[in-house]
Amino acid sequence: MPPETAKKLKFLFIAIESLSGDLAWQLTKEGHEVKMYIKAESDHEVFDGFVAKVEKWEPHTDWADVIVFDDVGWGSEADKLRKAGKHVVGGSAYTDKLEENREFGQEEMKRVGMLTLPHWDFDNYDTALKFLKENPGRYVYKPSGTVSSDWKSLLFLGAEEDGKDLYEILAHNKKVLEKKIKQFQLQKCATGVEIAVGAFCNGKDFIYPLCINFEHKKLFPGDIGPFTGEMGTLIYWSQPNMIFKATLERIRESVVASGYVGYLDINCIANARGIYPLEFTARFGYPTISIQMEGITSPLGEFLHALASGQPYELKTKKGFQVGVVCAVPPFPYDDKSEMAIYQGLSILFKKPNFDGVHLGDVRMDEGDWRIAGDTGYALVITGAGSTVEEARKQAYGRIDNIMLQNMFYRTDIGQKWPECSDKLQTWGYLY
Repeated sequence: MPPETAKKLKFLFIAIESLSGDLAWQLTKEGHEVKMYIKAESDHEVFDGFVAKVEKWEPHTDWADVIVFDDVGWGSEADKLRKAGKHVVGGSAYTDKLEENREFGQEEMKRVGMLTLPHWDFDNYDTALKFLKENPGRYVYKPSGTVSSDWKSLLFLGAEEDGKDLYEILAHNKKVLEKKIKQFQLQKCATGVEIAVGAFCNGKDFIYPLCINFEHKKLFPGDIGPFTGEMGTLIYWSQPNMIFKATLERIRESVVASGYVGYLDINCIANARGIYPLEFTARFGYPTISIQMEGITSPLGEFLHALASGQPYELKTKKGFQVGVVCAVPPFPYDDKSEMAIYQGLSILFKKPNFDGVHLGDVRMDEGDWRIAGDTGYALVITGAGSTVEEARKQAYGRIDNIMLQNMFYRTDIGQKWPECSDKLQTWGYLY
C-alpha cells in the first residue's frame, strides 16, 4: 500500500437516516477521526457517544480525507465532489437511478445482456387487471417509480398458476393502492434459490473477492409475515463465478463510466433454466455491511481510502461463512411513535463484557450504557463466523444469548436453508 494510506484519516459520513453508524464506529476504533451528518431529525440522537456529529456537512468537505455517502439519493452531490477532486465513497446519478427506478434498472439489465424476467409496467390498475385476465400466469406485483423504500417492500407474490390470487388482491385493494402507489410492475414469477452477488468498486474496476449473500427479508422464521428491510443474511467471499459473470460483470463498464465508488449488489433468482437478476442495490447494504465487517480482515479505513482514491486493493477476508442476525424491539418494522416511546432510552445490557460480533443499530451511549435511540426499534446486528454455516450460526446465536433487552426479537433460522440451497446451486453449476 502507498505510505499515505497507513496514516490516520479523516472521514465525513453523510446520511439521510441513521444507517452507517456501525461502519463509522469501526473507523473510530481503528483510530481514524470521524464526523457524521444525519439529515432525519428523528435520528439526531442515534450514535451519540459512539461517533462525533455535525449539524451541516458542507463546511466539512475540505476537512475530510474521505467523504462517505451511505445511501442512494446523493449521487449528483457525489459526482460534483468527485469532479472537484474529493475522495468520495458513494453513488452516482446513474447508479441512483439503477436502484430507485425499477423500470430503468430492468432495461439496463436487458441492454447489457442479462437474462431478465418478462415484466410489464403500469400506471393504471384497470389496465393491469385486464392484462391479468387476458394473460393468466404467476406474477409478482412490485411498486415502482418514485416511491419510498418502505413502499417498495409491498410486494404481492402470486402463488396460483392462473394468476387468480393476484387478480383478486389487486381488484379488492385497487382503491387503496391507487392513492398510494401510482406506478407498478407485474413481473413473471420465477421460483428457485434467491441469491445475491456483490462487489466493491473503486471507480475503475471491481475489487475481489466478491460477496455472495443470501438475504432473509420476511419478519418471521420460515419466511412468513411482512417484508422488512432485512432480518439477517448469510454471506461468503468468492472469486468470480458463474452468477457474477451472468450479472454483475456485464454492468461493470457502465458503472465504472458513471464514476461509482462503493458496493454494488444484484439480487437474483437462480434455477435450472438460468440466473434471473431482480434488482440493484447501489450502496452499502444494511445489515450487509456489518456482516461484511465480520468477514473482512483488512483495515477498513485503509480499504475505504483506497476505494475513494481509485487504487487497486487486495481485500483480505476470512474463509468460510459469516452470519448476521438483526435484533429488534417493537415497533420494528413499523412506524408507531406511541409504541416506540415505550422502548426509547431502554438500556441494552450484556451478561459478559464481550462485544465481539456486536454491531450498532439505532442506539446511543449514555454514561457507559447502550440505549435504544431513534424511532425504528432496529437495535443491533449480531454476527458470527465459521468454517461451516453451522459454526457461524452457532457463534452468532451464542453472542445473542449474551444480550439483555426487553422484548427483543429476531429470526432463529438465518442460514438454515444453506444445505438445500447449496445442493441446488452446485447441481446447476453456478458455484465454483
